[in-house]
Amino acid sequence: MRKLIVQQFTSIDGQAADPNGTTDFISEYAAKHDQGFERDAMDFMDTVDTMVLGRKTYELFVRYWPNASGDDAEFGKKLNALRKFVVSSTLKEAPWGEWEGATIIKEKPEEKIRALKQEDGKDIVIWGSIALATAMMGAGLVDELQLRTIPVVLGVGRALFDEDLDSRQLNLRRATPYNEGLVLLQYEATPA
Repeated sequence: MRKLIVQQFTSIDGQAADPNGTTDFISEYAAKHDQGFERDAMDFMDTVDTMVLGRKTYELFVRYWPNASGDDAEFGKKLNALRKFVVSSTLKEAPWGEWEGATIIKEKPEEKIRALKQEDGKDIVIWGSIALATAMMGAGLVDELQLRTIPVVLGVGRALFDEDLDSRQLNLRRATPYNEGLVLLQYEATPA
């Protein structure tokens, strides 16, 4: 069975977005071009063939990744080639530039993602999409949580998981520090 992996950037105090809902702290880190981190991110792309996004993350991604160039071109090519799903009750279509568009999941995302996990193929990743990640964690569908922790304290903002999520035990699989201070924490999720 394929794994569902939630991969999220956070501040060291667990915020996935600042108080205004923006992720500028991530862009500031990415501008440093940490070669070790970028190499590992490329390697990760070889382990997945499907991405699932919420509507807001889809709107952010589709503005940038289909036309990524420069330092992001190679990563963008791999990301754009993934099979794409967007969980949204409002979108009617989800184009992806010149690449194959995303399939919209309007209802019962837990059932659809459970079915995707049963298919043959590589693993599935959820990027961003805080509400979606929380829902999938609550449904017991997340197999692995990868937190890319950036060395910044936001103080307040939007936490990765909301307070309605039941307590979870996570088993640390690996902690990887990078030159520019980011640490990748990989956890195996256990059932509630």
